[in-house]
Amino acid sequence: MSNIRSSCTDACNFFGKHTPRELAERFGTPLYVYNENILRQRCRELRGLSAHPGFRVNYSAKANTNLTLLSIVHDEGCVVDAMSPGELHMNRLAGFAPKDILYVCNNVSDEELRNAIDNGVTVSVDSLSQIARYGRLNPGGRIMVRFNPGIGAGHHQKVITAGKETKFGVTPDNMDDVFTLLREHKLTLAGINQHIGSLFMEPRGYLEAAAFLLSLAERLPDGALETLEIIDFGGGFGIPYHKYEQESRLDMAELGHNLHGLLTDWSQRTGYRGRFYVEPGRYVVAECGVLLGRVHAVKNNGENRYVGTDLGFNVLVRPAMYDSFHDIEIYREGGEPDASTEIQTIVGNICESGDILAKKRALPPIREDDVLGVLDAGAYGYVMASTYNQRLRPAEVLIDADGDARCIRRRETLEDLLAGYADL
Repeated sequence: MSNIRSSCTDACNFFGKHTPRELAERFGTPLYVYNENILRQRCRELRGLSAHPGFRVNYSAKANTNLTLLSIVHDEGCVVDAMSPGELHMNRLAGFAPKDILYVCNNVSDEELRNAIDNGVTVSVDSLSQIARYGRLNPGGRIMVRFNPGIGAGHHQKVITAGKETKFGVTPDNMDDVFTLLREHKLTLAGINQHIGSLFMEPRGYLEAAAFLLSLAERLPDGALETLEIIDFGGGFGIPYHKYEQESRLDMAELGHNLHGLLTDWSQRTGYRGRFYVEPGRYVVAECGVLLGRVHAVKNNGENRYVGTDLGFNVLVRPAMYDSFHDIEIYREGGEPDASTEIQTIVGNICESGDILAKKRALPPIREDDVLGVLDAGAYGYVMASTYNQRLRPAEVLIDADGDARCIRRRETLEDLLAGYADL
């Protein structure tokens, strides 16, 4: 497809039998578009990291809980985690059996823990108080504990989930207290897990954290290694968001080679026969999603050129919340590739000065009525959308394996805004 700026989606035939402008006309904007083939490819890359018989890819559903996408992930042989009753409900609807769902929670109520227990899923908690709470609710049960390895990684402080400056996990120096509580409530330690953060692009830190968790497993008291069923290394697998700058991908071959060797050698040495989980979310779904929006205004304030769109941070909050970068494509009726650029700031339609999608980017000149494509929007996109300013959440469309488009979630209506009111 010849267009102003579209070489990334052109290279993978992202939109199948359609053009992005056709999809924007047919389904409206803003619009999340997902590509089934890319989603399946990412699942298979992850499953191929290790041939160890206990190795599993545990999809972190918080990245994207669209029921159709969850069903594809299930079809590809992954297991799944849940972090709320809503995610657990969606996972069950997508076909995941309780044995294939890991409930990874923090700071939750008795009611929420009871719901997970009643659903028969394995529960991971991340504090001493939550171990005690679980034990009171389900004495004699099985539980996982999340440990903090002291190693953090991520592109922003808000996504680093290990180390001293995070709320997550039990530090290893509390190990005696952990086992005191387990004995008090007659709980079996069924697994241990960790998560160092999000968007790592080099394998080394992840492998070091994995080795730490295996070392911790060997040091567990009371012969607990013999009862372990799951060792979950967490996730954070990064993807290259700067595609037009040819950013390198995470070296999956290197990661897989070293991870497989680590798991195989350690299992042979210790006699462990349980499962090993990796917990990617972003890597599974980010690149299978593009967010389409339309340009409604272009103006200059002093020397600054602003491109006004319908892509407010109610639709995609990552740039406003994390200063996240997403590459932008430009689709125009009769458009041709344009090598000339100027500095432009792309903003949304929310009444906030922080409603910025892309700040001071060197892009081909954008015009009113252009359709923009926000790349790598499949992870933490729709799931973090809101109705702030009472703007409606967008529709979601799947480009299936044959290149056909179908709506997999309708656009919200004004009536949906009233659905929760008790006296209407």
